[in-house]
Amino acid sequence: MRDMVMFIQNPNPAYISSTWRKPTPLLSTQKKWSCSPSSSFSLSCSFSSSVCPRPPLRYAVLGAGFAGLSVAWNLLQHGSRESHLSVDIYDEVGIGGGASGVAGGLLHPYSPKVKLLWRGAECWNETLNLLHIAEGALLKLVNKGKCETLQNNESPIVRRRGILRPVVNLKNMNIMTENAQNCIANCRIEPIHEDAAQNLVPNLSVPSNLAFFMPEALNINAQSYLEGLYLACQNLANDMSTLGHVHRELHFYQKSVQSLLDLAGDYDAVIICFGARAVFLPELSGKLPLRTCRGIITHLHLGDDIREEYPKHSPSILSDAWLAVHGAHHMDLGSTWDWKSMNYSRNVTTDEAAKAIEVLLPKASSVYPAIKNWTVTGAVGGLRAMPPLTADGSLPLLGCIDDYVDGSETCKYWLFTGLGARGLLFHGWLGKLLAQAVLSHDENLIPFELTSWKHKLHQ
Repeated sequence: MRDMVMFIQNPNPAYISSTWRKPTPLLSTQKKWSCSPSSSFSLSCSFSSSVCPRPPLRYAVLGAGFAGLSVAWNLLQHGSRESHLSVDIYDEVGIGGGASGVAGGLLHPYSPKVKLLWRGAECWNETLNLLHIAEGALLKLVNKGKCETLQNNESPIVRRRGILRPVVNLKNMNIMTENAQNCIANCRIEPIHEDAAQNLVPNLSVPSNLAFFMPEALNINAQSYLEGLYLACQNLANDMSTLGHVHRELHFYQKSVQSLLDLAGDYDAVIICFGARAVFLPELSGKLPLRTCRGIITHLHLGDDIREEYPKHSPSILSDAWLAVHGAHHMDLGSTWDWKSMNYSRNVTTDEAAKAIEVLLPKASSVYPAIKNWTVTGAVGGLRAMPPLTADGSLPLLGCIDDYVDGSETCKYWLFTGLGARGLLFHGWLGKLLAQAVLSHDENLIPFELTSWKHKLHQ
């Protein structure tokens, strides 16, 4: 049995390719939380009032992954208390139906050389906040008897066992040891030797006699987290409207958007959070400094007849390949890097899965030899949007993009993409910053490091 219960069983949401048309919300008639939210639905969390002091504000968020749901939450949370505010989310493959929903889920604020990433503390703390919010939304369902109960009081979203990174490249030992001394207080890095590492993970291979243990690092069930965050958005809109002083609406449309101009007359702002799919929009095609990269993650299972199960309290493992542990008999192995791929389907062919195993298994077995006892039970794929490398690392692309769409200067069109392989870390804080910039019509609220890509393109 898994330690962590997956609330949402939706591994392969159907690809729906219907063109956008003016929204006609379909009010949900379900009395309980649906475990198939990728089907078309729309929930309106609004209450009528005879007095509306300001015209309603309408925002379109394109994408229901990490970036899109973070922006949606923060628009609802930080919008003016004096205005009626409506958020419409569009995603043709459903909540978490893109790369976000299949993310490996190993969350920490450090680089492969255990250096604190750009604004790592702010990003880490805001993601912890959103995780807490999403957990609370799902636990409310459990307490009301509307969702399956948790095993052993585990979180519906987070496995809290830490992450262990064995040092496999001797030339990096000194710089990693130095970087580890600059860790943040609520995500510590502990240098440990082979015997201590093997106490955490029996039979672990530690070729350099050094590993770095991050006891507060987390393993996130990405799909369940996104479902929980969307549910929290629903609850927030409903709760704020119930107070009678604030009017909030939230709608979800499982439809494709073929062109940004199709939305031009309907919204005060349009926020593109499509990830790699942003490059398929005609207004942005060939204009973004993004590289696409497809990654394959394989699902592994340990048979009940094998004695040496993965210890319940052992951490996940980071190396040239990573092992995201979900229990004594279940883990994920990732990830491959297929650069320039344009395939963003979750579905993985038999040939693609075989090639992924051929690449990943030797890397994993070099640090965890017992992986040879595990059986591959499936694979999923996702298309990453990889941003350019800067002096501060690979940072997402944010900012107002009116120049790219209609040439106006009204701060109507905004971009949040390029999360790369660090979507879980970056999405919370950057989504908050972008939402505040959208609400204020002020791009200067976003750090220059995240908008500088626009200036470089014009040089």
